[in-house]
Amino acid sequence: MFPAGVRARSPGVVWGGSPDAAKKEVLAEMKMSDLVAQYIMRLLDESDGNCEIKRNELANALGCVPSQINYVITSRFTPEQGYIVESRRGGGGYVRIIRVETDKRVTMMHIVNSIGDSIPAASAGAIIGNLVEREMISEYDYAMIAAAISDKAYSTIPQEYRDALRAAILKNMLITHIMFN
Repeated sequence: MFPAGVRARSPGVVWGGSPDAAKKEVLAEMKMSDLVAQYIMRLLDESDGNCEIKRNELANALGCVPSQINYVITSRFTPEQGYIVESRRGGGGYVRIIRVETDKRVTMMHIVNSIGDSIPAASAGAIIGNLVEREMISEYDYAMIAAAISDKAYSTIPQEYRDALRAAILKNMLITHIMFN
């Protein structure tokens, strides 16, 4: 189906190993993750914050693999972000996601404490994306934090230090947000 040395990796993306193709693959994965997260958020909104998902069925419906569903659930629907996730494996297995309403300051401090000593740009972006979706920060705050943690902002910083710097700045910006809101 594909030329020798080329294999399908993501829906609509063919990768042959070149840097440009690898970037396209990463972008496709990010888009698929965003699609899965948006779908789950819509389910939560439609069901008063409590939904059950069958991984295989959702993966088939969205044209991805179940591991992508797992990735989104484990990275974007965490207790720190205000979700309880229950999972049952097997033929009739499901994932239940429950949105928990908590004090915004407590939730923000849980997020700050979960960041650690370093964080990649994509993970930092997912955190602030979730915060703005849950209306814990404004669109303006989102834009300011996104600019401060972007790889473009660190273009003169050696690659090996960027994620640590990003984590420190993100934590400080979130703590400052807590103090003034």
